[in-house]
Amino acid sequence: MPQIIHERPEDAAQIEPLLEKCFGPERFKKTAYKIRKKLKPIPELSFVIEESEKLLATIRYWPITIGIDTNALLLGPIAVDPERQGEGLGVSLIQKSLQVAQGLGHQIVILVGDPEYYEQFGFFSATKCNLSMPGPVEDRRFLVRELIPDSLFGVSGTVAGGTIGGKPAGRIASLQETSHKIDKLAPLAPPAET
Repeated sequence: MPQIIHERPEDAAQIEPLLEKCFGPERFKKTAYKIRKKLKPIPELSFVIEESEKLLATIRYWPITIGIDTNALLLGPIAVDPERQGEGLGVSLIQKSLQVAQGLGHQIVILVGDPEYYEQFGFFSATKCNLSMPGPVEDRRFLVRELIPDSLFGVSGTVAGGTIGGKPAGRIASLQETSHKIDKLAPLAPPAET
């Protein structure tokens, strides 16, 4: 049965081939990749789904800023092995990782993706909130979600990599604490009816 666990150093050997399989080399030209280039993913919010020691899916979050004074998270990439898509693995990974991020006190999540898919998780247009990316991105695919109500109030500006004051907005928890939170979450959701 597929299991969500924290990403471990040894998972890198399977993550990069999965990203290559899902997105190809063109991914490195995208604005979101350029923002992440000199950053490290947040360990407490980097998860994989494995089954029988095979990596089936991955998700990472990165520390970013919006404008001059707001810390936020950049979600992505999220990838699911093409042979296992449609089983609800991506949905479960997004739902559970957002729950953990919220539980740790993070307030805002940005991503670039298809709104038709990400609206189910509460994402909406970031450009309508006066947010922008530092490079080319389709407006319709530039999305944001509040993890805490009204956390976007008064926030505007361009996304950049890094954090203000050297810390992300949420509390940093131990891997043991976030593992405990994951254990309390419901099992993987079945695929959504289409």
